[in-house]
Amino acid sequence: MSVELLSTLASLIIGSLCIAFLALYGFAWMAARKEKSEAITLRDQDNDIVFLFDDEKLVNATVSAQSVLAAAANVGSDWSRLLSVTISKFPTLQKEIIELADRGTLIIESRDGSSVMKCEWRNGLARLTLLDRETEHSHIELDRHSLMAMEHELETLRATTENVPHLVWRELADGTISWANAAYIALADSMVQNGDIPSWPPMSLFDTSRLTNVGAKDSRRLTLKDQNGGTHWFEVFRFEMGGDFLFTANSADHTVKAEETLREFTQTLTKTFSHLTIGLAVFDRNRRLALFNPALTDLTALSVEFLISRPVLTTFLDRLRDSQMMPEPKDYKSWRQEMAALESAAEDGTYQEVWTLPGGMTYRISGRPHPDGAIAFLFEDISAEMSLTRRFRSEIETGQAVLDSLPEAIAVFNSEGMLMMANSAYTSLWGLEQMEGISETSIVEATRIWHSKCAPSPLWNDIREFVSRVGAREEWTGTTRLWDGRRLTCRFAPLPSGQTLVGFAPEARGSAVRLALRPQADSQFVEM
Repeated sequence: MSVELLSTLASLIIGSLCIAFLALYGFAWMAARKEKSEAITLRDQDNDIVFLFDDEKLVNATVSAQSVLAAAANVGSDWSRLLSVTISKFPTLQKEIIELADRGTLIIESRDGSSVMKCEWRNGLARLTLLDRETEHSHIELDRHSLMAMEHELETLRATTENVPHLVWRELADGTISWANAAYIALADSMVQNGDIPSWPPMSLFDTSRLTNVGAKDSRRLTLKDQNGGTHWFEVFRFEMGGDFLFTANSADHTVKAEETLREFTQTLTKTFSHLTIGLAVFDRNRRLALFNPALTDLTALSVEFLISRPVLTTFLDRLRDSQMMPEPKDYKSWRQEMAALESAAEDGTYQEVWTLPGGMTYRISGRPHPDGAIAFLFEDISAEMSLTRRFRSEIETGQAVLDSLPEAIAVFNSEGMLMMANSAYTSLWGLEQMEGISETSIVEATRIWHSKCAPSPLWNDIREFVSRVGAREEWTGTTRLWDGRRLTCRFAPLPSGQTLVGFAPEARGSAVRLALRPQADSQFVEM
């Protein structure tokens, strides 16, 4: 045979083999596709709850299974949606399904034993069948009205949980999230890194283990950091429900911000009050010490440790009494009543009292009401002021005694023409009772009294003009007669600050001749 013939025969043989191989591959591919298509197709008479998954994608499901998925959370893949409605009953499903391809078949029992999840690996697909075990209650039938009421209640609960702005979720005993509302899922999805697909269960936003010892009515403030590094605060509550736990979280950002503002404001006030010489003690609505300044410790001799412990008002006053920093009461019962009255007066802003202490110190105590039922007490050391007042009072009394010892009747008027002081000779001369009618007496009223006791004279008009005159003035004198005939020498001297001294020096009664008759008001006085 020639070389060309052999080459032709070899080519024909190789071509036939390739065609046969391609035919066999096509038949195998079509058979596999047909088998997979048959696996995907569910029989119409199959009324069980059956799901077919290709990885995490749902490729088919029975009508009953589709009804189950209708209640699933709208998050992530089809597999994540299925987990959102089954993980509470089958908490191990997500972990065990990983071994399905190797084992071929898995039977997973629910936590309460009422149902099982049958998992089968068929031609690269995962077939999950949810079966309810028959119990004595499995054939209970509901009437139409009861079913409608249950559906309405379920719809209301779903709408409530989906629209409430607070975070609500449930966790299994191992911390796996079995259910969450829309607000929680939205926040969890926003925390997912860019490019990652949200899945079920959603990520845990909080370390709920810190709420283990927190009561149902108590909360724990937890933090959450967003992707920008910002910190958010939440008030988290924990409720036990069988073997699971229900959590709610409310945003506390505004509360934390208000507390920080209040803390900064309090620190500012504390720094401001630290430079005051007046002691300050602020008690809150529960009558606990909320704020004090360093001057309080200096004035009351109370230790800083005692004040930091936030004593109540009664304890604070007891400590003052024990340290002799308040007047010693006659009896304890009456003192307690006075302290109760002190608190009531401070609430109205009417309390003010002067405490004279055994060591010679004198304090002025004032009570002032504050917002939200708080009260503040001010402790002011007025010992120097009281000492100065006593000295001034002593000097005034001494000056008055000196004036009273003078035979000349003396009166002093201020720049406005009001009587400031007078001696006993003045009140005796003009027939006034001791110190009565002296205060708030004007120069006009005084000259009327003088005129009524003396003969008519233009002297009184001159003195009124002299007292009210502004500018430089010179001392001058004048004379008149009393109705008993005695000569009256009058002296008018300017004093500092526009004040005026008026002095009267009557003659002795034996040196004057009484007028037998009182002249008419318009007659001229004739000197004897």
